[in-house]
Amino acid sequence: MNDSPPPAPRPSATPPTSTSVARHAGVSRATVSYVLNGLAAGRVSEATQRKVRAAAEELGYVPHAAARSLRSGSSGLVLIAVPADTVPVFGPLFSGFVAGFQSALQEYGHTGVLHGASAARDPLEAARAWAELRPAAVLVTDGGPLSGPSVDVLKRSGTAVVVSYGPPPAPGAHGITMDQREIGSVAAAHLLAGGRRRIGVVVPVEHGLAMFGEPRLAGARAAAAEVPGARIEPLPLAYTEESAAELAARWRELGLDAVFAYNDEYAMLLMRALQDAGVDVPGETAVVGADDLLVARLLRPRLTSVRIELPTPAEVAALVDRLIREPDTPPAVYRRSSAHIEARDSSLPRPAASRDAAQGRLPGERRV
Repeated sequence: MNDSPPPAPRPSATPPTSTSVARHAGVSRATVSYVLNGLAAGRVSEATQRKVRAAAEELGYVPHAAARSLRSGSSGLVLIAVPADTVPVFGPLFSGFVAGFQSALQEYGHTGVLHGASAARDPLEAARAWAELRPAAVLVTDGGPLSGPSVDVLKRSGTAVVVSYGPPPAPGAHGITMDQREIGSVAAAHLLAGGRRRIGVVVPVEHGLAMFGEPRLAGARAAAAEVPGARIEPLPLAYTEESAAELAARWRELGLDAVFAYNDEYAMLLMRALQDAGVDVPGETAVVGADDLLVARLLRPRLTSVRIELPTPAEVAALVDRLIREPDTPPAVYRRSSAHIEARDSSLPRPAASRDAAQGRLPGERRV
């Protein structure tokens, strides 16, 4: 008895065509097109529709997307431009958005496809690569190359809408923007309000994250500039245990009493290293992350985090669908991110006595 699985079917040298299906079902090619493209209502009887679908199934025929796009001028695709060289460091928040966005697009009959154009790629070159697929829309994320001329290339090729998700939109594109400076400012303001004055700000060294890390550092500096005696110390950090341990080993030399650790993942990495090095969190050093991931509530002490409010994937999908159907809608920014602090144990305010000592005052003394 042979229990081995049957051999996999080999690719056909001449795949079935709509003409093959029409001949097999005894109908015209136009009828096959109506049925298999969902346009048969009121044109083709139910019996004939069943006959066409049965013929297509027997022959193993599926519609050719490229040919269909040539006829209609659009492939029904929504390209999600995510630079391949930065995808690994975007983290779970972005991954969750992409998955939810793709699922929501299906409800409108669109197919979301990731396209990994390099962040360093020339915007016109990237736009031409996207345009070759004849997408109905392109959603360009942080790091995706986009410019006014590249938007023009896409629109001339038949793309109905270009949406910038994250950075300010290029001329001609719609926008959903995220203010990275605000994230750093909110984190630093919270630490300053708790009496911390010597604040480190983690700047990831991983490729592709400077576009997020540098503005967050700038936002923290702007907040500190409003408080006499406050200082900000940039802390380059790789997402490795070794890098975190090296930084933690010289923590007391740095003289810092707080850290905004870029996001929750880097905060988790650094907080564990600080604890292993004997640094008390939050007694000696307060820690703040960003993104408000589930891990922030599972850590001990529970991690304070900056929560970033943006449209849900379903809301973005609804916007993209509407703009596809209304391509003459003037470009606009539809939503800007907002950020607020979710305060937890890792950033408890410094007790009044130690705060006064840290700022060179006796307990209860007021600066005049």
